Amino acid sequence: MNRLALFLGAALLPLATAAQAETVSSPDGRIKVTVDADGEGIPYYEVTRDGVPIIAKSNLGFSFTDADPMRRNFEVVGFREQASNSTWEQPWGEQQWVIDSHNELTVTFREKDDTPRQITVRMRVFDDGIGFRTEFPDSIEQPVYRISDELTEFNIAGDGTAWSIPAGDWNRYEYLYAKTPISALSTVHTPVTMVLANGTHLSFHEAALVDYAGMWLRRVDGTRLRAQLAPSPRGPKVIREGAFTTPWRTIQISSNAKGLFESDIILNLNEPNKLGDVSWFTPHKYIGIWWGMHLDIESWASGEKHGATTENAKKYIDFAAEHGFRGVLIEGWNVGWDGNWFGNGREFSFTEAYPDFDIAELARYAEEKGVKIIGHHETGGNIKVYEEQLEDAMAFYQSLGIDAVKSGYVADAGGVIAPYGEGGMGETFVWHDGQEMVRHHLKVVEVAAEHQIAMNPHEPIKDTGLRRTYPNWVSREGARGAEYDAWAVPKNDPGHVPELIFTRLLSGPMDYTPGVFSLEGRGATAPDLPSTLARQLAFYVTIYSPIQMVADLPENLVKYPRALDFVKRVPADWAESMLVDGKVGEYAVIARRDRNTLNWYVGAVTDEAERNVSVPLSFLDPGKSYAATIWRDGANADGQGEDRHAMEVESRTVTSDQTLDLRIAPAGGFAIEFVPQG
Repeated sequence: MNRLALFLGAALLPLATAAQAETVSSPDGRIKVTVDADGEGIPYYEVTRDGVPIIAKSNLGFSFTDADPMRRNFEVVGFREQASNSTWEQPWGEQQWVIDSHNELTVTFREKDDTPRQITVRMRVFDDGIGFRTEFPDSIEQPVYRISDELTEFNIAGDGTAWSIPAGDWNRYEYLYAKTPISALSTVHTPVTMVLANGTHLSFHEAALVDYAGMWLRRVDGTRLRAQLAPSPRGPKVIREGAFTTPWRTIQISSNAKGLFESDIILNLNEPNKLGDVSWFTPHKYIGIWWGMHLDIESWASGEKHGATTENAKKYIDFAAEHGFRGVLIEGWNVGWDGNWFGNGREFSFTEAYPDFDIAELARYAEEKGVKIIGHHETGGNIKVYEEQLEDAMAFYQSLGIDAVKSGYVADAGGVIAPYGEGGMGETFVWHDGQEMVRHHLKVVEVAAEHQIAMNPHEPIKDTGLRRTYPNWVSREGARGAEYDAWAVPKNDPGHVPELIFTRLLSGPMDYTPGVFSLEGRGATAPDLPSTLARQLAFYVTIYSPIQMVADLPENLVKYPRALDFVKRVPADWAESMLVDGKVGEYAVIARRDRNTLNWYVGAVTDEAERNVSVPLSFLDPGKSYAATIWRDGANADGQGEDRHAMEVESRTVTSDQTLDLRIAPAGGFAIEFVPQG
């Protein structure tokens, strides 16, 4: 029985009877969650939507390396219910204003033992899903919690289709997505997205991952999944002393893809901004000394092919100034790239430049041109070496006026080198998403913030919405990005981006590094990149990041002035975003309004199938005329054929009551700009 009306804002109260299950519903009443302990005293929860089971009875609990598991023999000893409805502003993001409307139930469980332990489960229910976490108190019985694993279950009430990447494998999060039955999943990373047989859309993830191991999901049997924490060489996967909370376990629930795309659950389950004024960060587009390395015409290492030279960097700064790009990323400028840096990183210096790179002169030159250098910290996965230099590295960049840094952790899973032993003097290997790396990434973000520097890590810990709390954590990689189009076999297939939009990108921004106008990778043969030219433009709307790279070489970008014109015009910060149409893994049509003007932009991408889509313009202001410029696939364009560059640019005058009917070529896309008239 839901007693929200009676106990709104009440203190923790004893239940009338321990056998009485507690329930909480979403504000619209459609989602209902029950939390209780069963006859064996096992804590559990279950979820329905419109009375239809979504998550069947799913157990909650923990196992430890030095204590009995928290699994059974619990009883409910207290509960509290409250409602919340607020609106908060993002300093940058997919939308400026975020609504947080939820109902909350906290249930306290206590063991029926002589020396009972206690935990509290906090459940928040939104119209588009749920989030729950476990809260551990200070405990005389267990002053240090050494968690060997979670026993949290997600017992999905029916089969369906899942889009997932494997967890615990060598290449971190950088895999193509597999489309399988839910009942065929193994161990997967989150977000993992599903469409049940009845059409219900689900996505499982976590929010506010702080000082805890990242969560994988392992299928136990049928469609029952269980949390599995990323490993640690210490034995326990999580060690916490005193009171603490786990990250939120999240389930986004919707009737369609639109509901998943527009959900703000991950952000809303994070704490508000702790940094205060972050106006020193400006969302922007950038170019960089980067793609040439992936094409193997330049190198990170010193020598004849060295890309990060003073002369080369000035050319990039000049190009950025001419075309209005704020930033120039420069990789390979610092000592340490020679020899075996991959998964090693022992030789990296984050303040010492190669002799052919004058960083002080380039900082002066960039400032003169109105351009910002974007710093780069590749660690080779050696966080011990990086942390020893971290303060000096950030202070050095700040002294040069550098206010954004791309970091990297190139090492196979299990190969990150961390401090270990007495005083942290030794070394050990930890996982990219274990508790040690969760702590490390947040430490880097906090030190960077002290120096007014924004962070964009590659090979990162996954995004769990902490950009709300630390707004200088502006983007990250954390998936298979455009670099794979340079050298990988296979390349990113046409369905990859339509899958990313409804999986990885549900967790937050991604530095996908789009804008390869040449559509050619290393040793190019036609067809090479499975993409049309118009599709590359669509990425700037469909793949969100407040920093967007224009990845191709400058000489390739200027060969396609009509495409370059769109990239120069499209913003990197938005007032609102919506899914106009789409289907998980197949296609997406996305509309976004510029934060700084009244202009709207639409981007669309498809998989290998040619599509004709209708775009209703009801998102435009009624009664206004808009000048629409459309960059679309040419009549014979085919992203998997030879005519990949065929692109038409046309202008129309449109109003909100109209619909645009447009063709998308196989592996193609389109981009549209709407500018209000009068």
